[in-house]
Amino acid sequence: MFAVLLLSGRAFAAPQEFNGLQVEVIGKGRPVVMIPGLNSGADTWRETCAALQADRVQCHLVQLPGFAGLPAAKDASRDAWLADMRDRVLAYIEARRLRNPVVMGHSLGGELGMQIAIAKPELLDRLVVVDSLPFFPAATNPAATPDATRPMADGMRRQMLAQDSAAYRAGTVAAVKGMAQAPERIETLVRWGEASDRTTTAQAMYELMTIDLRPQLSTIRTPTLVLGAWAGYAQYGATRESTEAIFKREYANLPGAKIALSDAGLHFLMWDDPKWLQAQVRGFIDAAPQAGM
Repeated sequence: MFAVLLLSGRAFAAPQEFNGLQVEVIGKGRPVVMIPGLNSGADTWRETCAALQADRVQCHLVQLPGFAGLPAAKDASRDAWLADMRDRVLAYIEARRLRNPVVMGHSLGGELGMQIAIAKPELLDRLVVVDSLPFFPAATNPAATPDATRPMADGMRRQMLAQDSAAYRAGTVAAVKGMAQAPERIETLVRWGEASDRTTTAQAMYELMTIDLRPQLSTIRTPTLVLGAWAGYAQYGATRESTEAIFKREYANLPGAKIALSDAGLHFLMWDDPKWLQAQVRGFIDAAPQAGM
C-alpha cells in the first residue's frame, strides 16, 4: 500500500479513453502495457506497477470495456470480441508510438497478449503471460478441439444470458472462489463481476473456450515469459508436476518460452505471490533493450 501511495509523487496521468478502452499511464521509462483478465479492473496491476517504478517502467494500465464498471463498447464486435479488443490495444500501442513495448496480460489479458504477438510479430519487445493458456479446454482434455467444445461453450453462453439476476450473481460469486487467497480480494472480484456487462462476459468466455492459439504460437517472435499457478488446482488433484506438464504441452509450439510456476499463489498471482511475480518480471524485462522514451 505504501508503494501505491508513493505513486502520487510520480509521473501519472488521469485515465484516458481510447477507442472504448480506458488507459492510465503511470511513470516514465520502458512502456509496459498491462491488461487485466475477464471481468477484472485495471487495478489488478496497480501494485505491480508501483513495485516496478524503481526499474523505470512506464505502466499503461488498460481497462477493457464491459468489465469492472466500464461500460461495454457499443461498437464492439458481437462475434469476435477478443479480436476486436486485440485490435484496439494494437491501435493504442501504435497511436502512442510506444517503442519496444512489453505487454503483460493476466488470464484473458494473457490471451490478448498472445493474439497481439501473433498479429504483429515484430511489434513487442517482451510478452509476459500470467496464468493463461492458448487453449483452455485442452488443460483437462488434451484431445479437445474448438469444434468439439463449441456446443458446450454455446450452451454456457446461452445459459448465462438467460439466467435471472439471482442465479447469475450466484454464478459470479462461485466463479471467483479460489482465485485469490485474501477474502478482501475475493470481495473485489465479486464487485467487479457484478459491475461487468453480462453480454460481454458471456461472449468473452465463449471465445476463450473456442479459440485455439496453439497452432499459431510458432509465429510469435517475441521473447515470452509464462507465469503459472498450481496451488489453486490442488483441490482437484493437481500437483506441481501435473500442472507444469500442462503448461509445457500447451506452449510446446512456442520455442524459447520460459515457464515458471508459483508455489504460493492462486490465479491472481500478482496479489498472492507479488514479490515472486515482480522478481520474475523484473529479471525478464531487464534483459530487454531500453526503450527510447
